[in-house]
Amino acid sequence: MRLVFAGTPEVAVPALDALLASDRHEVVAVVTRPDAPAGRGRKLVASPVAQRAEEAGIEVLKPAKPSDPEFVARLTELAPDCCPVVAYGALLRPGALEIPKHGWVNLHFSLLPAWRGAAPVQHAVLAGDEVTGAATFLIEQGLDSGPVYGVITEEIRPTDTSGELLTRLSVSGARLLTATMDGIEDGSLHALPQPAEGVTLAPKITVEDARIEWSHPALRIDRVVRGCAPAPGAWTEFRGERLKITGPVKLLTDSSALAPGELAVVGKNSVRVGTGSHEVELGEVRPQGKKEMRAADWARGARLESGERFGSEG
Repeated sequence: MRLVFAGTPEVAVPALDALLASDRHEVVAVVTRPDAPAGRGRKLVASPVAQRAEEAGIEVLKPAKPSDPEFVARLTELAPDCCPVVAYGALLRPGALEIPKHGWVNLHFSLLPAWRGAAPVQHAVLAGDEVTGAATFLIEQGLDSGPVYGVITEEIRPTDTSGELLTRLSVSGARLLTATMDGIEDGSLHALPQPAEGVTLAPKITVEDARIEWSHPALRIDRVVRGCAPAPGAWTEFRGERLKITGPVKLLTDSSALAPGELAVVGKNSVRVGTGSHEVELGEVRPQGKKEMRAADWARGARLESGERFGSEG
Protein backbone atom coordinates (compact mmCIF):
# COMPACT_ATOMS: atom_id res chain seq x y z
CA MET A 1 0.00 0.00 0.00
CA ARG A 2 0.94 3.63 -0.44
CA LEU A 3 1.26 5.06 3.07
CA VAL A 4 1.41 8.57 4.51
CA PHE A 5 2.73 8.24 8.06
CA ALA A 6 1.61 10.70 10.76
CA GLY A 7 3.62 11.10 13.96
CA THR A 8 5.68 13.57 15.93
CA PRO A 9 7.75 12.50 18.99
CA GLU A 10 10.62 10.04 19.41
CA VAL A 11 8.21 7.28 20.44
CA ALA A 12 6.79 7.29 16.89
CA VAL A 13 10.16 6.74 15.18
CA PRO A 14 10.33 2.92 15.67
CA ALA A 15 6.99 2.55 13.85
CA LEU A 16 8.18 4.75 10.99
CA ASP A 17 11.39 2.73 10.75
CA ALA A 18 9.44 -0.54 10.68
CA LEU A 19 7.22 0.68 7.84
CA LEU A 20 10.22 2.02 5.91
CA ALA A 21 11.81 -1.43 6.20
CA SER A 22 8.71 -3.23 4.94
CA ASP A 23 8.91 -4.65 1.42
CA ARG A 24 5.10 -4.67 1.13
CA HIS A 25 4.42 -0.95 1.55
CA GLU A 26 5.78 2.41 0.42
CA VAL A 27 5.89 5.41 2.75
CA VAL A 28 5.42 8.28 0.30
CA ALA A 29 5.28 11.13 2.85
CA VAL A 30 5.22 11.96 6.54
CA VAL A 31 2.84 14.31 8.39
CA THR A 32 4.13 15.85 11.61
CA ARG A 33 3.64 18.84 13.88
CA PRO A 34 5.34 22.12 12.91
CA ASP A 35 8.86 22.86 14.20
CA ALA A 36 8.80 23.85 17.87
CA PRO A 37 11.14 25.84 20.15
CA ALA A 38 13.58 23.67 22.11
CA GLY A 39 16.64 24.02 24.31
CA ARG A 40 17.97 27.06 26.12
CA GLY A 41 18.12 29.13 22.97
CA ARG A 42 14.48 28.22 22.16
CA LYS A 43 15.42 27.71 18.52
CA LEU A 44 12.88 26.05 16.25
CA VAL A 45 13.63 22.34 15.93
CA ALA A 46 12.01 19.77 13.65
CA SER A 47 10.22 16.86 15.34
CA PRO A 48 12.04 13.51 15.68
CA VAL A 49 9.73 12.03 13.03
CA ALA A 50 10.49 14.91 10.64
CA GLN A 51 14.22 14.44 11.18
CA ARG A 52 14.01 10.71 10.49
CA ALA A 53 11.91 11.26 7.37
CA GLU A 54 14.37 13.83 6.05
CA GLU A 55 17.22 11.36 6.59
CA ALA A 56 15.27 8.83 4.53
CA GLY A 57 14.58 11.37 1.78
CA ILE A 58 10.81 11.37 2.28
CA GLU A 59 8.54 14.38 1.79
CA VAL A 60 7.59 16.01 5.12
CA LEU A 61 4.30 17.86 5.60
CA LYS A 62 3.96 20.19 8.61
CA PRO A 63 0.48 21.72 8.55
CA ALA A 64 -0.47 24.07 11.38
CA LYS A 65 -3.78 22.17 11.33
CA PRO A 66 -4.55 19.00 9.35
CA SER A 67 -7.71 20.78 8.13
CA ASP A 68 -5.62 23.39 6.25
CA PRO A 69 -6.76 23.42 2.58
CA GLU A 70 -3.18 23.25 1.28
CA PHE A 71 -2.50 20.13 3.31
CA VAL A 72 -5.78 18.44 2.30
CA ALA A 73 -4.99 19.19 -1.35
CA ARG A 74 -1.48 17.73 -1.11
CA LEU A 75 -2.74 14.64 0.71
CA THR A 76 -5.29 14.15 -2.06
CA GLU A 77 -2.49 14.36 -4.65
CA LEU A 78 -0.43 11.78 -2.76
CA ALA A 79 -3.41 9.39 -2.88
CA PRO A 80 -2.45 7.17 0.07
CA ASP A 81 -4.18 3.83 0.53
CA CYS A 82 -3.84 4.20 4.31
CA CYS A 83 -2.42 6.66 6.86
CA PRO A 84 -0.81 4.95 9.88
CA VAL A 85 -0.63 7.24 12.94
CA VAL A 86 1.53 7.20 16.08
CA ALA A 87 1.31 10.12 18.54
CA TYR A 88 0.71 12.74 15.85
CA GLY A 89 -0.74 15.25 18.31
CA ALA A 90 -3.44 17.02 16.29
CA LEU A 91 -7.14 16.43 15.78
CA LEU A 92 -8.07 14.98 12.41
CA ARG A 93 -11.20 16.32 10.68
CA PRO A 94 -13.49 14.60 8.15
CA GLY A 95 -11.89 16.33 5.17
CA ALA A 96 -8.57 14.59 5.80
CA LEU A 97 -10.02 11.41 7.31
CA GLU A 98 -11.91 10.58 4.14
CA ILE A 99 -8.96 10.73 1.73
CA PRO A 100 -7.20 7.34 2.20
CA LYS A 101 -9.21 4.32 1.02
CA HIS A 102 -8.47 2.39 4.21
CA GLY A 103 -8.63 5.41 6.52
CA TRP A 104 -6.24 6.51 9.24
CA VAL A 105 -5.08 3.68 11.54
CA ASN A 106 -3.78 4.70 14.94
CA LEU A 107 -1.31 2.84 17.17
CA HIS A 108 -2.50 3.60 20.72
CA PHE A 109 -0.51 2.53 23.77
CA SER A 110 -3.22 0.84 25.82
CA LEU A 111 -5.58 -2.13 25.70
CA LEU A 112 -8.62 -0.31 24.39
CA PRO A 113 -11.20 0.63 25.58
CA ALA A 114 -9.01 1.19 28.66
CA TRP A 115 -7.14 4.51 28.89
CA ARG A 116 -8.47 6.43 25.91
CA GLY A 117 -6.72 9.78 25.62
CA ALA A 118 -3.37 11.53 25.56
CA ALA A 119 -1.50 9.77 28.40
CA PRO A 120 -2.44 6.06 28.48
CA VAL A 121 0.92 4.76 29.69
CA GLN A 122 1.19 7.28 32.53
CA HIS A 123 -2.31 6.49 33.73
CA ALA A 124 -1.67 2.74 33.61
CA VAL A 125 1.35 3.17 35.90
CA LEU A 126 -0.48 5.60 38.18
CA ALA A 127 -3.38 3.17 38.52
CA GLY A 128 -1.12 0.27 39.44
CA ASP A 129 -2.13 -1.82 36.41
CA GLU A 130 -0.13 -5.04 36.11
CA VAL A 131 -0.66 -5.45 32.35
CA THR A 132 -1.05 -2.95 29.52
CA GLY A 133 -0.32 -3.09 25.80
CA ALA A 134 -1.00 -1.41 22.49
CA ALA A 135 -3.85 -1.48 19.98
CA THR A 136 -4.30 -0.50 16.36
CA PHE A 137 -7.68 0.98 15.51
CA LEU A 138 -9.47 2.87 12.76
CA ILE A 139 -9.72 6.55 13.65
CA GLU A 140 -13.21 8.05 13.77
CA GLN A 141 -14.53 11.28 15.28
CA GLY A 142 -14.81 9.92 18.85
CA LEU A 143 -11.90 9.89 21.29
CA ASP A 144 -9.94 6.67 20.54
CA SER A 145 -13.26 4.90 20.08
CA GLY A 146 -12.86 3.35 16.63
CA PRO A 147 -12.94 -0.37 15.83
CA VAL A 148 -9.79 -2.33 16.70
CA TYR A 149 -7.61 -4.29 14.27
CA GLY A 150 -5.15 -5.88 16.68
CA VAL A 151 -3.57 -5.78 20.15
CA ILE A 152 -0.37 -6.80 21.92
CA THR A 153 0.12 -7.04 25.68
CA GLU A 154 3.00 -5.91 27.88
CA GLU A 155 3.66 -6.60 31.56
CA ILE A 156 4.16 -3.55 33.74
CA ARG A 157 7.18 -4.25 35.91
CA PRO A 158 7.18 -3.10 39.56
CA THR A 159 9.99 -0.60 38.88
CA ASP A 160 8.82 0.65 35.46
CA THR A 161 8.67 4.37 34.82
CA SER A 162 6.28 5.62 32.15
CA GLY A 163 9.27 6.37 29.95
CA GLU A 164 10.70 2.86 30.20
CA LEU A 165 7.34 1.23 29.55
CA LEU A 166 6.59 3.49 26.60
CA THR A 167 9.99 2.70 25.06
CA ARG A 168 9.19 -1.03 25.12
CA LEU A 169 5.69 -0.46 23.77
CA SER A 170 7.01 1.70 20.93
CA VAL A 171 9.09 -1.25 19.69
CA SER A 172 6.47 -3.99 20.06
CA GLY A 173 3.80 -1.57 18.83
CA ALA A 174 5.83 -0.90 15.68
CA ARG A 175 5.62 -4.59 14.83
CA LEU A 176 1.88 -4.57 15.50
CA LEU A 177 1.32 -1.55 13.25
CA THR A 178 3.29 -3.14 10.40
CA ALA A 179 1.34 -6.40 10.78
CA THR A 180 -1.89 -4.38 10.74
CA MET A 181 -0.90 -2.72 7.46
CA ASP A 182 -0.13 -6.18 6.03
CA GLY A 183 -3.51 -7.54 7.13
CA ILE A 184 -5.42 -4.57 5.70
CA GLU A 185 -3.55 -4.87 2.41
CA ASP A 186 -4.22 -8.57 1.88
CA GLY A 187 -7.76 -8.45 3.29
CA SER A 188 -7.07 -10.89 6.14
CA LEU A 189 -7.71 -8.35 8.92
CA HIS A 190 -10.99 -6.68 9.82
CA ALA A 191 -11.57 -4.17 12.61
CA LEU A 192 -13.97 -5.13 15.41
CA PRO A 193 -15.97 -2.65 17.54
CA GLN A 194 -14.62 -1.89 21.00
CA PRO A 195 -16.57 -3.26 23.99
CA ALA A 196 -18.97 -0.80 25.58
CA GLU A 197 -17.75 -1.82 29.04
CA GLY A 198 -14.36 -1.01 30.55
CA VAL A 199 -13.91 2.48 29.12
CA THR A 200 -11.44 4.60 31.10
CA LEU A 201 -9.99 7.99 30.19
CA ALA A 202 -6.36 9.12 30.21
CA PRO A 203 -6.17 12.91 29.93
CA LYS A 204 -2.80 14.66 29.78
CA ILE A 205 -0.95 14.65 33.11
CA THR A 206 -0.57 18.20 34.41
CA VAL A 207 2.15 19.61 36.63
CA GLU A 208 -0.36 19.77 39.48
CA ASP A 209 -1.18 16.07 38.99
CA ALA A 210 2.53 15.35 39.53
CA ARG A 211 2.65 17.03 42.93
CA ILE A 212 3.36 14.52 45.70
CA GLU A 213 0.92 14.42 48.59
CA TRP A 214 2.94 12.95 51.45
CA SER A 215 -0.21 12.10 53.40
CA HIS A 216 -0.99 9.49 50.75
CA PRO A 217 0.19 5.88 51.22
CA ALA A 218 3.75 5.06 50.18
CA LEU A 219 2.55 2.82 47.34
CA ARG A 220 0.63 5.72 45.80
CA ILE A 221 3.67 7.99 46.05
CA ASP A 222 5.83 5.35 44.35
CA ARG A 223 3.32 5.22 41.46
CA VAL A 224 3.27 9.01 41.11
CA VAL A 225 7.08 9.15 40.93
CA ARG A 226 7.24 6.37 38.32
CA GLY A 227 4.14 7.43 36.42
CA CYS A 228 5.32 11.02 36.00
CA ALA A 229 8.85 10.08 34.89
CA PRO A 230 10.31 11.49 32.75
CA ALA A 231 7.57 14.11 32.26
CA PRO A 232 6.19 16.20 33.81
CA GLY A 233 8.22 14.86 36.77
CA ALA A 234 6.95 14.28 40.31
CA TRP A 235 7.70 17.18 42.64
CA THR A 236 7.31 18.55 46.12
CA GLU A 237 8.18 21.77 47.94
CA PHE A 238 11.18 22.28 50.21
CA ARG A 239 12.03 25.59 51.84
CA GLY A 240 9.66 27.38 49.50
CA GLU A 241 11.10 25.98 46.25
CA ARG A 242 10.17 23.07 44.04
CA LEU A 243 12.19 19.89 44.28
CA LYS A 244 11.68 17.19 41.67
CA ILE A 245 11.75 13.59 42.82
CA THR A 246 13.15 12.09 39.64
CA GLY A 247 14.46 8.68 40.66
CA PRO A 248 12.46 5.77 42.03
CA VAL A 249 11.62 5.61 45.71
CA LYS A 250 12.20 2.50 47.81
CA LEU A 251 9.33 1.34 49.99
CA LEU A 252 10.45 0.70 53.57
CA THR A 253 7.61 -1.47 54.81
CA ASP A 254 9.17 -2.03 58.24
CA SER A 255 9.58 1.66 59.11
CA SER A 256 6.89 4.25 59.94
CA ALA A 257 8.37 6.53 62.59
CA LEU A 258 8.32 9.72 60.47
CA ALA A 259 5.26 11.95 60.03
CA PRO A 260 4.00 12.53 56.46
CA GLY A 261 6.58 14.67 54.63
CA GLU A 262 9.07 14.56 57.51
CA LEU A 263 12.70 14.04 56.43
CA ALA A 264 15.48 12.03 58.04
CA VAL A 265 19.03 11.20 56.98
CA VAL A 266 19.99 7.67 58.02
CA GLY A 267 23.68 6.87 57.69
CA LYS A 268 25.61 8.40 54.79
CA ASN A 269 23.45 7.33 51.87
CA SER A 270 19.81 7.08 52.95
CA VAL A 271 17.31 9.94 52.89
CA ARG A 272 13.91 8.87 54.18
CA VAL A 273 10.53 10.57 54.06
CA GLY A 274 7.38 9.82 56.02
CA THR A 275 4.13 9.11 54.18
CA GLY A 276 0.55 8.23 55.10
CA SER A 277 1.68 4.64 55.62
CA HIS A 278 5.33 3.63 55.88
CA GLU A 279 8.51 5.53 54.99
CA VAL A 280 10.14 5.75 51.57
CA GLU A 281 13.81 6.15 50.70
CA LEU A 282 14.58 8.71 48.00
CA GLY A 283 16.60 7.85 44.90
CA GLU A 284 17.45 10.88 42.76
CA VAL A 285 16.22 14.47 43.07
CA ARG A 286 16.61 17.68 41.08
CA PRO A 287 16.57 20.99 42.97
CA GLN A 288 15.21 24.05 41.18
CA GLY A 289 17.73 25.34 38.64
CA LYS A 290 20.18 22.46 39.21
CA LYS A 291 21.03 19.07 37.76
CA GLU A 292 19.73 15.72 38.92
CA MET A 293 21.68 14.25 41.85
CA ARG A 294 21.58 11.49 44.42
CA ALA A 295 19.27 12.33 47.31
CA ALA A 296 22.09 11.83 49.81
CA ASP A 297 24.27 14.37 47.99
CA TRP A 298 21.40 16.86 47.94
CA ALA A 299 20.76 16.35 51.66
CA ARG A 300 24.41 17.06 52.52
CA GLY A 301 24.39 20.24 50.47
CA ALA A 302 21.07 21.39 51.94
CA ARG A 303 22.25 20.67 55.52
CA LEU A 304 18.95 19.21 56.59
CA GLU A 305 17.81 20.05 60.08
CA SER A 306 15.94 17.69 62.36
CA GLY A 307 12.18 17.78 61.81
CA GLU A 308 12.24 19.52 58.40
CA ARG A 309 9.46 18.50 56.07
CA PHE A 310 8.48 18.41 52.44
CA GLY A 311 5.35 20.22 51.37
CA SER A 312 4.07 23.79 51.38
CA GLU A 313 4.79 24.07 55.09
CA GLY A 314 8.30 22.56 54.75
